[in-house]
Amino acid sequence: MRFALLTALCLCLLPAIPAQEKPKPASVSAPVSALDKTQLEVYVRHLLAVIPEVQIKVDDPKPSSTPDLLQVDVHFTYQGHLQDETFYVTKNGQHVIRGVVYKFGENPFKENLDELKTSGSPSFGAAAAPVTIVEFGDFECPNCKEEAKTLRDNVPTQYPSQVRVVFKDFPLEQIHPWAKAASIAGRCIFHQSPAAFWKFHDWIYEHQTDITTENLKTQVLDFAKSVEDLDSLQLGRCIDTKATEGEVDASIAEARALHVDATPTIFLNGRRLVGNYPWQNLNQIISGELNYQKNAQNNSPAAPSGAAAGKDDKCCEVKIPSPLNK
Repeated sequence: MRFALLTALCLCLLPAIPAQEKPKPASVSAPVSALDKTQLEVYVRHLLAVIPEVQIKVDDPKPSSTPDLLQVDVHFTYQGHLQDETFYVTKNGQHVIRGVVYKFGENPFKENLDELKTSGSPSFGAAAAPVTIVEFGDFECPNCKEEAKTLRDNVPTQYPSQVRVVFKDFPLEQIHPWAKAASIAGRCIFHQSPAAFWKFHDWIYEHQTDITTENLKTQVLDFAKSVEDLDSLQLGRCIDTKATEGEVDASIAEARALHVDATPTIFLNGRRLVGNYPWQNLNQIISGELNYQKNAQNNSPAAPSGAAAGKDDKCCEVKIPSPLNK
């Protein structure tokens, strides 16, 4: 649902201000716009073939990074599922753009980079690496298991000082019943030992098919007994009290602010990559990013990175129902 689309939208204009009246100054929080939110909702329902059961909330227009456009966020809700879309409208309300507006000469991934927070999250690789991969993962997602193995097997050996990998929790509770509890446990382990978190990360993906909602805690505590720098009693209390749930919720909120609706989703220096990417593709993108930075420093055109083609389908996503979604 995130391809760029430009459509004409004919809406009613605000009545002209009589000549004898002075126009009122525009409010900073509610810019002057001829946008009719009710008509926009109708238009969006038709555009995206949204079923009647889905609730839609259209926010008031707000300033965007482009002076001639206003940003309008649209929120979809269905049986506890949430999805957000960003539209841009002209100030006369006559045209609407769906997608991302890029500012030429500025990093095309700046908006994502502004939202991403890596401090306090599990990571491996050099802290000052020129390439950072932020993965939003779900411990119950099969394709996350494959993507995690790809990163763990290849990044440390091929880019030990050039790539840093950061893990962020995005458990899809609607379809994965024990994923959030696993994220909470993982954060408990991380607080005791950052190194032990990665042992847990690898272990839980390896034993993914053996874990259920009922046996998760027992399995995790049994795992902890085999790790020297973990205190099983402290871990059990942390799991029981859900002491790290706030951190997991913050990671989920960050993912939603970035419009993440599928796992795995990774951001490679801000570039969004959705689904399970084979190492061949990731290697090309990483190499292209390193070449781009090198050429940028030399103030010369970047070498072509090679298009990443043939990515696998993403396995786990939560989308608002529409017949357009296969």
